[in-house]
Amino acid sequence: MTAPTRTTALSAAAGPSPATDPSPATASSAARGALAPIPSAASGIRPRLRGFAAERVFVRRSLILSLRDGETLSMSIMLPVTLMLLFTFVFGGAIENDGSYVDYVVPGIILLCAGFGAASTATYVSRDMSTGIIDRIRTMPLRPGSVLTGHVVASLARNLVSTAVVFGVALLLGFRPSAGPLQWLAAFGVIAVYILVITYLYAAIGLAAGSPEAAAGYGFILMFVPYLSSAFVPVHTMPTWLQWVAENQPITPIIETIRGLLMGTPLHAQPAWALGWCAVILAISVLWGRWLFGRARR
Repeated sequence: MTAPTRTTALSAAAGPSPATDPSPATASSAARGALAPIPSAASGIRPRLRGFAAERVFVRRSLILSLRDGETLSMSIMLPVTLMLLFTFVFGGAIENDGSYVDYVVPGIILLCAGFGAASTATYVSRDMSTGIIDRIRTMPLRPGSVLTGHVVASLARNLVSTAVVFGVALLLGFRPSAGPLQWLAAFGVIAVYILVITYLYAAIGLAAGSPEAAAGYGFILMFVPYLSSAFVPVHTMPTWLQWVAENQPITPIIETIRGLLMGTPLHAQPAWALGWCAVILAISVLWGRWLFGRARR
């Protein structure tokens, strides 16, 4: 009989399994065999492999939860598409008379789509906290934050799919980017980095929130940030005090970077600001999330 592995521990997190008691004849050999894995566990190689295995399990779990929650997945696509239709056909004529407003608004809609999709991560993580899943995982010999990595990677996957759908609808509405293959690749890279950053932030919010409902409320507040940027109107059309807010918040340089890559508008220093903001927010979110994950039980 071999010693319990991390895979066995992960199986225990999913639910109880029938217990089996060793016979007296094999008890002594089982005790001797339990000492065998200790040298390899101390070697620093197998724990890392097991850590990746743990994260794969949590990614799979989060993807299954996402597929089962079809309403949330559908809403994360439908809401940005509805907003794009609204801004293009209702407000677009008043803002751009030549019909090119869809080209301007698509980068902002893409970030809204990412925000809607990532917000569900806060609810999922908070639900794991309230049901005791996080507390059970804390007691297991797993790499700290493996469960958060599972939520984040699953969110990245479903948000990239949602982004592709929104791009497809935008093309049907007349979106005509001038980007070449390298610019498209760079734009998707910036979008993926933003999704990663915002999802880690929402995961930390889910750990800090007192309930899934509170987590959803905090996420809803963050969704208003893109409206105070250059997502839907140029910054120079805003009041003076609001221009300062729009120019000095993280969403504007990210949107301008995506817009410049896809539409050929001047980039200036926007990519550096965008990546710098993403790096700062990601570092804060990861450190905050790990601290929340490792703190005492609520």
